[in-house]
Amino acid sequence: MKISRRSLMKVGLAAGASAAVPSILRAQTTPPAARTVHMAMAGALGSFDPIFTTATITTSHGLAIYDTLFSLDSKFMPQPQMVGKWGLSDDKRTYTFELRDGLRWHDSSVVTAADCVASIHRWGQVDAGGMMLLERAKHISKKDEKSFTIELKEPLGVLPDVLASISGSTLFVMREKDANRPATEQVTANIGSGPFRFNEDLAKPGASFTYDRNEQYVPRKESADGLAGGKVVNIDRVVWDQIADQQTALAALQAGEIDFFEQPPADLLPLLKNDPNIELELLDKTGSAMCLRMNCLQKPFDNVKARQAILHLIDQEAFLRVVTPDPNYAHAVTSIFGNDTPYSNGENTGWYKKGGDPEKAKQLLKEAGYAGEKVVILQPTDIALTSNAMQLLANMLRKIGINAELAPSDWGALTARRRNKGPVEEGGWSMFMSSWSDYYLGEPIGTSLHVMNGEKGWYGWPKNDDYEALRKQWPDVSTVEDRKALARKMQKIYWEVVPTVLLGEYTAPIARRKTLTGLIGFPNLQPMWKMKKA
Repeated sequence: MKISRRSLMKVGLAAGASAAVPSILRAQTTPPAARTVHMAMAGALGSFDPIFTTATITTSHGLAIYDTLFSLDSKFMPQPQMVGKWGLSDDKRTYTFELRDGLRWHDSSVVTAADCVASIHRWGQVDAGGMMLLERAKHISKKDEKSFTIELKEPLGVLPDVLASISGSTLFVMREKDANRPATEQVTANIGSGPFRFNEDLAKPGASFTYDRNEQYVPRKESADGLAGGKVVNIDRVVWDQIADQQTALAALQAGEIDFFEQPPADLLPLLKNDPNIELELLDKTGSAMCLRMNCLQKPFDNVKARQAILHLIDQEAFLRVVTPDPNYAHAVTSIFGNDTPYSNGENTGWYKKGGDPEKAKQLLKEAGYAGEKVVILQPTDIALTSNAMQLLANMLRKIGINAELAPSDWGALTARRRNKGPVEEGGWSMFMSSWSDYYLGEPIGTSLHVMNGEKGWYGWPKNDDYEALRKQWPDVSTVEDRKALARKMQKIYWEVVPTVLLGEYTAPIARRKTLTGLIGFPNLQPMWKMKKA
């Protein structure tokens, strides 16, 4: 008799989860103390610099150890965070910001305006909104130790929104000496001014990373609200346990050896619902769009016809079945502005066909002159959802004659490799998948996926000047209706150029012990302040 994965898990869970944990994990993991939270995050933390990479797990790391000038509240409105006071000149071209009291780096030195100025310049090298700000700025300069100014060539009413944005590279403030590094060079010091300190002594790459409460941190007086307000830490330590095998992670959760599992497998959610000690919680209610990114610099996807072939090929429903068996968690998506943002629209979406259109894909591939070039698909084996989706993609490509090859690695190695702009023979790549919050897709100023500025842009490096001219109009359009019209024009070009292919949109709950409460729900990210453990 063939034993299914589901049947195996039922037996293991019924017999007692601790018995299902391999002896090596039991030996390395001690029962968590009352004020220590163990978390199994999705993917490996391969880079510690949230400006160097946009990897979600690195941004969550940044939320722990760094702070921001402004932060988004639960309604996605920008609120002062490190900034205590700020003002705008009568001609609306000069912003003055004053830091609030009590800001100190983890090495006990005082945060200064010079740190902020350097951080803005470094962030502006890579973030789409930051690039726009630097283009429009006359001067960004220190006024005194606690104050700095941003003087603009023309008014930019959305400046606080740009400074608070999380849709691209988040503007984390670093020490001036760290922020003076080019954005292409990693900052490795892990010294911020945020609510947690990174514990270098307990760092075990490939196994775990530890964060300790920053006792010097002075929270804002306001209540926590989204990423804004007072970042009050109620526990002493957080440990990110890297557990690549999902069955092991589930067993550890049931045994109480971890408190939080970021991405439990969808087919086992019904089993978790029946566990009296486990709570499933939907923290990101906006949903995540699965996005397939293609390398526009290298064959075969330097040819727009080859990219259009993939657009027509994709069977979104098949990908969604891989992600979750529950149709309530899965939806097709055809707008690059997502399903539920004010700018979602149906412009130029005639390519969508339930089940895909392999014959049309073959025709376009032939028109592209595809000659059997190897297509390398980056496959993160430690993120089961993405790994399974990429296996499905490889099979789809092979069925229409594409020479597809999977390149398995953990997520940390994938994020390093996707920086390579060279051909696959020199360690480059052809395709990888990332997930973007539906909320992010409605923010074209800062969302990297929306940018087509060539090699200055996000991985894949598509370029279209007509599209970029439209995107740069976004901050100057004053009404929602005008922005909707602009979004339709942008989407028409986007689906002609095809820098990205959508694979479907899903929502997914996290799993936690019921003793862990106070989690902040926010698109894609996992803040760790406010958590409490009974």
